[in-house]
Amino acid sequence: MARLRLPVDPYIAALLGTVLAATLLPVRGSAATVAEGASTGAVALLFFLYGARLSTREALAGLRHWRLHLTVLACTFAVFPLLGLAAHGLVPYVLTPQLHTGLLFLCLVPSTVQSSIAFTSLARGNVAAAICAGSFSSVVGILLTPLLASALLGGSTGGFSFDSLLSVVLRLLVPFLAGQLLRPHLGGLLKRRGSVLGLVDRGSILLVVYVAFSQGVVKGVWHQVTPWRLLALAAVEAVLLAVMLTLTMRGSQWLGFDREDRIAITFAGSKKSLAAGLPMGTVLFGAQASLALLPLMLFHQMQLMVGAVLAKRFGRKSDVPPADTDVPSVDTPAGRPSPAGTIRTADAADPV
Repeated sequence: MARLRLPVDPYIAALLGTVLAATLLPVRGSAATVAEGASTGAVALLFFLYGARLSTREALAGLRHWRLHLTVLACTFAVFPLLGLAAHGLVPYVLTPQLHTGLLFLCLVPSTVQSSIAFTSLARGNVAAAICAGSFSSVVGILLTPLLASALLGGSTGGFSFDSLLSVVLRLLVPFLAGQLLRPHLGGLLKRRGSVLGLVDRGSILLVVYVAFSQGVVKGVWHQVTPWRLLALAAVEAVLLAVMLTLTMRGSQWLGFDREDRIAITFAGSKKSLAAGLPMGTVLFGAQASLALLPLMLFHQMQLMVGAVLAKRFGRKSDVPPADTDVPSVDTPAGRPSPAGTIRTADAADPV
């Protein structure tokens, strides 16, 4: 029996608790310097582990389904950014410039892997395609997301520059490539130590969030946001998600994909990775990261809740049993098998 853990993702609850802690007890002074150094190391460690766990061989094996993968990539890195740019018309009446910057950054982040696989399985779609599509998006996004941010965000972040792009290469891409190179030697060990790595993943991301939001509190960034603006942001993101779900479902049907492939495209093409976006955002935005990351955190919870409902609905329309989602080599960073049909929404350590 498929199980859904709703309505609140436990890891999102932990993230919100971390944001509250940073708001009430932000790190300051010399302690902030130490925390920033630890955060930098945590980001590098995260992407090293992502690289060491991601099976490039399995991703490349899916190249024969290139039309599906190009469709997902187009949704993730073309359609999403265009919608984010169009949302600029909501500034300043609905969104502040800072919130729009965060919304646009959300639109540049790569797709998820684990949740796309889990939802596709529950909906009885093409799980193998979801694995490959998510993996391609992850790898491409490590380089393409910063490049798109450089082109589309420009000076709106208050500090994005070539130096920021170089920082992304050194702090994200280099550790990821190092992990890929060492995967043949570390893959087995990482799989056996899955539960420990799960704690490392989640703890690292919580540290990154705490430091980023502490910087925002110290600099008074949160004084720029009112409850009305937060509600407006939630409404805008709900519309964004609805538009992307409609485009992926109708567009894949128009392109002639079968039902199983359409399900994979719908879930892989409409989602954004929290685990990739959080560390990327802290590198790209620096002290402005707290507001820039808020839209992504909100969208992540929203996509999980809506995706779970849709997956269950799609699954009821099929007589095919759910596919096995036990794919730790690609996207079970904690190395724990996922029972068929179970959505592990707490898996915030979704590899990029």
